[in-house]
Amino acid sequence: MTGVVVAAGVAVVLLVIVWQLRGIGRSDHPVRRGIQALVLVAGVFVLVFAGCYHLMSTVDRSAFTEPLDFADAVYLAVTVFATVGFGDIAPVTTSARMVVTAQMCGDVLLVGGVARLVVHAVRTRRRQVGGGAD
Repeated sequence: MTGVVVAAGVAVVLLVIVWQLRGIGRSDHPVRRGIQALVLVAGVFVLVFAGCYHLMSTVDRSAFTEPLDFADAVYLAVTVFATVGFGDIAPVTTSARMVVTAQMCGDVLLVGGVARLVVHAVRTRRRQVGGGAD
């Protein structure tokens, strides 16, 4: 079940990325739209994993070092995304460790790959509108 939820969440993130890239390509203010895209995609990504962590903790209260309510799940997702890793909440079960590992891999792809795609889309659109649009 966890794998299905993670896959659905990743699909949502991919749809948001495509939607935002298309929006940048039509925007009169591609820089602003690019910043908006990065913030939105990162936010959706974090919330998707927070939802997975909360669901996992609800189904199996021993999945993490402590049971997670949604706020705790958001906190965990943000600390993993920011690579802070305070250590106060950690995955215990194999499935929880795999989902956290998937988020870590996704973090790298998101920061590197999506940022690059957005910057490319912004530059392309700025050239199309004459370079002066912000």
